[in-house]
Amino acid sequence: MSTYTIHVDQQEFTVSTKDLSKLDLHQTSATNFHLLKDHKAFKVKLLAENMLDKTMTMSVNGNKYLVKIDDAYDRMVAEMGLLEKSESKSNDFMAPMPGYIVDVLVKSGDSIEDGTPLFVLSAMKMENTILADGKGVVKSVEVQVDDSVVKGQLIIAMES
Repeated sequence: MSTYTIHVDQQEFTVSTKDLSKLDLHQTSATNFHLLKDHKAFKVKLLAENMLDKTMTMSVNGNKYLVKIDDAYDRMVAEMGLLEKSESKSNDFMAPMPGYIVDVLVKSGDSIEDGTPLFVLSAMKMENTILADGKGVVKSVEVQVDDSVVKGQLIIAMES
């Protein structure tokens, strides 16, 4: 027996397939339904749906609701924290490979965002622009143009 978590605006309900099969629900048109629950009648209309997000906007007796349905997979993904978004702060930046510094594009005190170009490293006859992978403030730049670096060498220190 499968269970679902149904989010209706700020409320959350857990229902099973058995619970759903007991509903007295009849489709009256492509988007309209008639529901009987505890001897009360409800007019339900599907206003919009997004199957990718498993969300829908519904009108029940003229009141509009945003509904989201989570199955066992959705709950497992949420419990593992895979959907959480976070503002990441960049750690120190190290040389990803041996080479020499062609250009330094930031200086101490600069605020950086995700994707900010930090420095250009020449390695294996190619120039590689190294980008920030989060937000932060540059504490210090530990190299200069034309410096040779080894893999893992500190290039840019970030404030903690």
